[in-house]
Amino acid sequence: MTTIRRLRFQWSLYLLMLPTVLLILVFNYYPSLDAIRYSLYRWDGAFIEEFRGLENFIQAFGHDRLFWQSFGLTLILLVANAFKMWPSIFTAVVIHRLQSERWQYVYRVLFVIPMIIPSLVGLLIWKSFFEPMTGIMNKTLQATHLMDVLQWLDINVLGWQAFTYGSPAWLSNSHLIVPTLIIWGFPWVGVIGVLIYLAGLQNISQDVYDAGKIDGLSWWGKFSKIELPLIMTQVRLMLILMTIGTLQDYGLILILLGPEGGPNNVGMVPGLYMFTEGFLNQRYGYACALGMVLFVIIMSITLVYQKLVRVDK
Repeated sequence: MTTIRRLRFQWSLYLLMLPTVLLILVFNYYPSLDAIRYSLYRWDGAFIEEFRGLENFIQAFGHDRLFWQSFGLTLILLVANAFKMWPSIFTAVVIHRLQSERWQYVYRVLFVIPMIIPSLVGLLIWKSFFEPMTGIMNKTLQATHLMDVLQWLDINVLGWQAFTYGSPAWLSNSHLIVPTLIIWGFPWVGVIGVLIYLAGLQNISQDVYDAGKIDGLSWWGKFSKIELPLIMTQVRLMLILMTIGTLQDYGLILILLGPEGGPNNVGMVPGLYMFTEGFLNQRYGYACALGMVLFVIIMSITLVYQKLVRVDK
């Protein structure tokens, strides 16, 4: 009887999961499998459909300089974004160590509110920061005399001629586009990152802190020997999400620099290149092939993270 009840319970769980699984297969896996098929075709998205075999992949690997050039910028952004994760970790640790539960709650609410604001609003505000004549960026550099330092560096070291007139055009000068994308979002305290790290920190037992206190750990020792090792699961998760986001995201650069990625395609990233090939050049089949290459790269990096980023339980 017990066995029959257990089987009924198990089957009821499978039945409850069935609608979700079907919807995931239809709306997630089917389009992905279809993209694999179309990566082998010359397809304009509507009428022209011609089987090309591996021709799209041969073109991508052998003749598409711009596609592989876009990975150069992505690599720079990946390294920069890896450093940008640290302010969120430190912020979460500071909030977690607050003695007052009321202030911990207040800070959590403050970090949730930006999630409600449409991301486009923040994007437009940040874009206005980089306006040459009225933007906060140039005004701050001029008020702090850092602009004079940049002008000296430009004249004597860099030779960019970007700071000559004291009001650099951050979004239209090919030398300044990459620094602009790196500065973007300063001080780089990501809302979702802080909340995920906080969730990990709250799982650390008070006994562990007490043991550290007996061992005489300093505030840095507490961070490096207790908190950071015990939130590596969350760090690895954020690292994977950050990598996927950096490799796939293109909306930010599309709005800032246009479909060409700014002058000389300096701001071109793989996602934006796929968008341009698919929706502007009507080469949907080729865009699907680029997507497959990107999928393999992301999957490979994710597996490397699984191996290299150690998680202590």
